[in-house]
Amino acid sequence: MDFSSIISEDKIKQAIKDGEFDGLPGMGRPLKKDEAAHIPENLRMAYRVMKNAGMAGDEGALKKELMTIDDLISKCTDENERERLMRRKTENQLKLDRLAGKKGMFSKPASAFYKDKIYNRLGRK
Repeated sequence: MDFSSIISEDKIKQAIKDGEFDGLPGMGRPLKKDEAAHIPENLRMAYRVMKNAGMAGDEGALKKELMTIDDLISKCTDENERERLMRRKTENQLKLDRLAGKKGMFSKPASAFYKDKIYNRLGRK
């Protein structure tokens, strides 16, 4: 431990002894579960940065589902099933567009640069 850590620890211990932390909101209750607990530890920081930038979260699941639907459509032989998948794909694309518009995902120059690449990856123009 370095000198500043030792001083910080001593100040915290003194504050606990003096009762300065008594009566804080949430005291004695368990901490909220980490929303990134399912993500490997070495990727959590990157996930949090992307989530704070509005680039991860609900839209990630939609993008993943769109790619899966595209794969299913390419392998589908039943015409009725293909139409059902196309409707589902359209619905998910509309949801993704609404989320992207609401969060302003492509309004920043850095993210606008990748807009075409993302839409090409999703099979859109």
